[in-house]
Amino acid sequence: MSQPVIQMDPETLSLSTESAKAAAQPYAEAYQSAQPYAHGCIDNFLPPEILERVRKELEDLPEPESSFDRAQERLKTSYSPERLLPYTRNLFYVLNSRPFILFLEKLTGIEGLIPDPYFMGGGIHKVANGGHLDIHADFNHHGKLNLERRLNVLIYLNQDWKEEWGGQFEIWSTDMTEKVNAYVPIFNRMCCFSTGSDTWHGNPEPVNNPNGDPRMSIALYYFTATWDDTRKGHTTLFKPRPGTADQFDKKIARRQFMGNVLPPFIYRRVVKLLSKVGYF
Repeated sequence: MSQPVIQMDPETLSLSTESAKAAAQPYAEAYQSAQPYAHGCIDNFLPPEILERVRKELEDLPEPESSFDRAQERLKTSYSPERLLPYTRNLFYVLNSRPFILFLEKLTGIEGLIPDPYFMGGGIHKVANGGHLDIHADFNHHGKLNLERRLNVLIYLNQDWKEEWGGQFEIWSTDMTEKVNAYVPIFNRMCCFSTGSDTWHGNPEPVNNPNGDPRMSIALYYFTATWDDTRKGHTTLFKPRPGTADQFDKKIARRQFMGNVLPPFIYRRVVKLLSKVGYF
């Protein structure tokens, strides 16, 4: 088997700065020139022993940090790294460390990337049979740190996953008229993409694994100190695919409408007030 892209020690999880930066070089041009927005998937990403050990630890999961079972997000749960077993938890810390950040900066061309010490929305994501995540653009502002969201990293944990089992990671055009790419969430595949208010993506096709195993991934998000208060933060924005039965999220649609018609400083106050009474 060929060498993994990231030369991380399977026992200590150590990663050198030099090897991390060098690993990004062969993929940087393709990533940065990808359409409709910068993205890419890299196979054989980590030493497979690392993810095998993670999979073993995930056999003993705690209660999920969050659970979703609605039209846009069906049978999806997430688990915060701090509540996972030590090896998996330490892998998240390494993926938030300087060597891996330098790999991402070299790959994406985005300087000054900042990891999220709170792992807000990140961690282990699990989608059970019948579950899906509709096409969406992610929240764009980390309120606690006042940072702009710039990058998502997903590392898949699914052994021998077949295309017909669903759960493909889909990239859609910025005008939401066509699916541009779809990637099967196979074991040790890393998918990374730059985020914005029109970087539409998701895994809308329901998981249908005959073995009953869920679709599982490692999810991390990265930010830059480029946010300013003239901009409007938004939560996750869902958009139905053309010609499908996908549904709008009415609460988010109301919030979007207000964001389009109100100045940012008024919008923030109105959202805060209406959230207290359950309007959003």
